[in-house]
Amino acid sequence: MIKLVVFDLDNVIIDGEAIDEIGKLANVEEDIAEITEKAMQGEIDFETSIKDRVQLLEGTSIEEIQKVASELPLMAGALDTINGLKEKNIDVAIISGSFDVVASEVCDKLGVEAVYTNSFTVEDGKLTGEVTGPLVSGSKLDVLKDHVEKAGIALEDVVAVGDGANDISMIESAGCGIAFNAKDSVKEIADVVVEEKDLTKVLDKILNQLTAEEETVEEAEDASEEKPEFVLADTMEGVRKQKNEKEAEIAKAADEREEFNKIAREHRRIRDELNASLKENLNKAIEYRNERNEINKDVEAAKRARNEANIKIKNIEWNSGKRDKVKIENEIKKIDKIIETRVLDIKKENQLVKNANDLRKQLMDIHEDESVKAEADELRKLSEKEHEKVIELSEKAQTAHEEMLKYFRKTDDIRTAADEAHKNFIEARKNASAKHEEFKAILSDIHVINKKLGSNKPKRRKPDNKGSSGPNKNREERQRAQQIFEKFKKGGKVSTEEILLLQKYNIG
Repeated sequence: MIKLVVFDLDNVIIDGEAIDEIGKLANVEEDIAEITEKAMQGEIDFETSIKDRVQLLEGTSIEEIQKVASELPLMAGALDTINGLKEKNIDVAIISGSFDVVASEVCDKLGVEAVYTNSFTVEDGKLTGEVTGPLVSGSKLDVLKDHVEKAGIALEDVVAVGDGANDISMIESAGCGIAFNAKDSVKEIADVVVEEKDLTKVLDKILNQLTAEEETVEEAEDASEEKPEFVLADTMEGVRKQKNEKEAEIAKAADEREEFNKIAREHRRIRDELNASLKENLNKAIEYRNERNEINKDVEAAKRARNEANIKIKNIEWNSGKRDKVKIENEIKKIDKIIETRVLDIKKENQLVKNANDLRKQLMDIHEDESVKAEADELRKLSEKEHEKVIELSEKAQTAHEEMLKYFRKTDDIRTAADEAHKNFIEARKNASAKHEEFKAILSDIHVINKKLGSNKPKRRKPDNKGSSGPNKNREERQRAQQIFEKFKKGGKVSTEEILLLQKYNIG
């Protein structure tokens, strides 16, 4: 049953990365954004990233930061989502590596009280470049565990919503993990993926799950209501026969429940192994993607060097007289073509021949600068060298790209299998719950039978010197029976001997 929804802050509750916006105050937004992206992708650990980013903010006014914090926009649907959860009596918490100065503004707007963040260190109204808080070196899962322990709930009753690498620990451990416009590494381990920047889509997913849980409970209750009231036999012999039948039924229900629990554990194991494999393949895909991107940077650098050399060659050649040579040569070709293809009177033809000869004399008088020509040759060699580099590096980039695609295709196949295993896990757990309800119903009938038979009243025995006294033994047995009942309430397997002990003391 969903009892708590915990959200990340940046890019989940608010539409943006707070520290990136704060970085604009110190003109270091690009440096901070780069570190933020590496942290979100899981390329560097969060502790290093948060310390490095805050260090860049040293000297920034806290008043200016507060102003920025007050202007940060909420994510679309944030208020409706929080209010919708509260209407269902579901608690809300925020666990974020962001800062209290930002969270306090957001929590005031949304009415969220449970919030865990880091804090800037401030002296004389300015940041010192240091940061403190539970999420500097600790994980979000550590914080979440402390919160649920104090709240008296289990992790399986929690929905965790996040988008970056530092959210993975709590998303993996929560009963339901939701990736909200998240990085690939988060999507791969999440139970639910939401791609729209609208938190009401998250609310819809939660309400759908809540409805499914309520329907399961209602089905169990309906089944219980539909079950006719147990009627005792008319004779003591018949009652004893009923007892034997019910004890066989409850033993069977306990075995079937345990079998479903066994199936659920197996599918959960398969799902978790697949998710682990998914993570490995995704990391490999990301590794090849990063390799490809780095090679492509070298390709672009080589292309720029090649193109720059070609431009210089062209400029040198034109400026050294080649432009004039080409112009004259084109004019000579034009005249020669006219003479060859047209019928001209002798006077006009002679004039064209003279013009062509004059141009040829001009051409002979043009001499290229040998030093310039040598420089052009060197640049041409450089251009060819850089072009070869472009071809070589492009082939390497293509190889890395193909490897990346191969691993991404693997992740798709593994994700499908993991989703199927998770579906089977949910189904088996549902069947186990149904058998547990059946177990409880049969146990109730057995209590009725025991009351009729009077077997719930322990017989008095005289104390002897061979063992514990009667009262002490009864007290120990009752304590043992109470322990068995607590185990039973949690869904633990109960043996026939233990069932009889519960019956003896009419517990349950």
